[in-house]
Amino acid sequence: MNGAQDMGGMMGFGPIVREENEPFFHAPWERKAMGLTLAAGTTGMWSLDHARAARESLPPGEYLTSPYYGIWLKALATTMVNAGLATEREVATGVIETPPVPVKRILRPEEVAGALAKGWPASRPEPHPAPFRVGDTVRTRIMNPVHHTRLPRYARGKTGVIETVHGVHVFPDSHAQGLGENPQWLFSVCFTGEELWGADAEPGTRVSVEAWESYLEPVA
Repeated sequence: MNGAQDMGGMMGFGPIVREENEPFFHAPWERKAMGLTLAAGTTGMWSLDHARAARESLPPGEYLTSPYYGIWLKALATTMVNAGLATEREVATGVIETPPVPVKRILRPEEVAGALAKGWPASRPEPHPAPFRVGDTVRTRIMNPVHHTRLPRYARGKTGVIETVHGVHVFPDSHAQGLGENPQWLFSVCFTGEELWGADAEPGTRVSVEAWESYLEPVA
């Protein structure tokens, strides 16, 4: 979707300020926000792509004025309410008023390290041969989806070159909508800065974008 999160190449938001020796968390509540998101996500009530879509769905003004983990918390609250794990009143008051809903899995403290080390692999068996090879020239499709997508707005309708073939992975666009995994081939496509932003781009700029096969079409 074309939300506030899709800011690549946009101007007017100020410089990116790098913090030297930046800590993982700037406040104790951020650590808790990550823990809550991880624990809730492993219940199996929604997918990682669904969680990403929930963050993107925040109103632009709210998204742009919220800290990073603040966005996580707001999206988590909405997702839990939609999944029936909590009510809006419970989220607002912090008081449990309804019986807990059975979930597929509970992530216990002793399981956290192993779960983080394993991750949640999205690779899947190959449904058909790869449609592109390294070195092929491709063009991204012009699209304007109202749902989650991993194709950035600035890279749509642009020509690039396949630089890596990553195998077959869950397709996030459909997975986030609850329409199934729909595995597709995943590629890294390299674009020049000039192709993405025209002659004003910084000379020598190269941008690599991970793109699923349905985002791409061949260039003769």
